[in-house]
Amino acid sequence: MTPIRKKRLMLVGLMVGAVGIATALALTAFNDNLMYFYSPAEIAAGEAPSGHPIRVGGLVVKHSVDRQDDGLTVAFDLTDNNKTIKVNYTGILPDLFREGQGIVALGSLNEQNVFVASEVLAKHDENYMPPEVADALKTAHNDGVQQAAQSLAR
Repeated sequence: MTPIRKKRLMLVGLMVGAVGIATALALTAFNDNLMYFYSPAEIAAGEAPSGHPIRVGGLVVKHSVDRQDDGLTVAFDLTDNNKTIKVNYTGILPDLFREGQGIVALGSLNEQNVFVASEVLAKHDENYMPPEVADALKTAHNDGVQQAAQSLAR
């Protein structure tokens, strides 16, 4: 092999290696920034990672909103009509936030399996529900119907 071909081969090898390293770094950064959606039933079943940013959606349980004296800290229960989880949030809630309302919260689970929200999003009108929340509620409803049918069959 001639010296020119060796240099070209080495250059091509370095370029392929550099592209591979850049691709690996980009995919790692992309994976670190993913935020998956979980329903309260999936969180209660232990399917959600603890300490990793996730989204959770459902309905705020009536009579579960507990506002602290500081005016910014709120604790409430979130349900998909199958399971219920506790949510803690410190900040200003959206104007449309209320009991019985569909919401999506962004945050992470702590060691006690309580969802600590960093952001709370409320639906914007009476006809809209985030697709993930609607799917989670529909799945929970179908699971409840199947469990009721199985208990009646016994």
